[in-house]
Amino acid sequence: MESGSQSEGLGAFGWWLVAVSQALGMSMVVLTGVWMGQYHGGFSWDGSAHQFNIHPFCMVLGLFLYGDGVLVYRVFRNESKRPVKMLHALIHVMSMIIFLIGIVAVFGFHSSNKIPDMYSLHSWCGLATFIGFCIQWLMGFGFFLFPVASAWLRAWYLPLHKFFGVLMFALMTMSCLLGITEKLLFALPSTYSKFLPEGVLANCLGVLLLLFAALLGYLVTREEYRRPPNPEEEPLSVHFKTLNEEAASPRGSLTSP
Repeated sequence: MESGSQSEGLGAFGWWLVAVSQALGMSMVVLTGVWMGQYHGGFSWDGSAHQFNIHPFCMVLGLFLYGDGVLVYRVFRNESKRPVKMLHALIHVMSMIIFLIGIVAVFGFHSSNKIPDMYSLHSWCGLATFIGFCIQWLMGFGFFLFPVASAWLRAWYLPLHKFFGVLMFALMTMSCLLGITEKLLFALPSTYSKFLPEGVLANCLGVLLLLFAALLGYLVTREEYRRPPNPEEEPLSVHFKTLNEEAASPRGSLTSP
């Protein structure tokens, strides 16, 4: 049985943590804009270095939105699940589009300036993470938003969907940190170690990314902040429990009617 605090909401401390996560997320987006604007001339889509600046800004903004898409299940934990699912999917679509714009921007910049593609660890991890994110979204769309799979298959996939959602977020954060380091080594090859303002600012951005990731990870893994069961989710929960019991039984079979 759920405790009273679980059924009522996040509680004061939980809402405080959500507010801090939003402040961190907006701060890292603003700091990325300041970095690209103040030290690298701003943004444009003309094949110049200004086009490259779109890439880090979009990656950080997309990461922030992805995190918020995960958090909707904590913030709206007592609302009807269908609209929360829709909001979760919509925010992730927005994140995906922003990521795609950032990826197209950097490939276009490379093409205009005859720079090789996909040679760095950052590019390998970043593109693999984006592809994984797209697959994760499509699987979630087919299994949960407009389900075409059977109930037992949805029950089996649900823990995997949650795991890969958190994994994608961790990989996004890692890719952003690799990108920040790579950009600094290109922009400040001989002066990064001298604590110049640009290097300090970018390092602070990296710290904000880590804090945002840590706080979001805390919110989505704490049991007291999980979404409490409701009648709408009861059939899936019951079936999932039955599935586990059958799997644990020596004579249990997943193929039995």
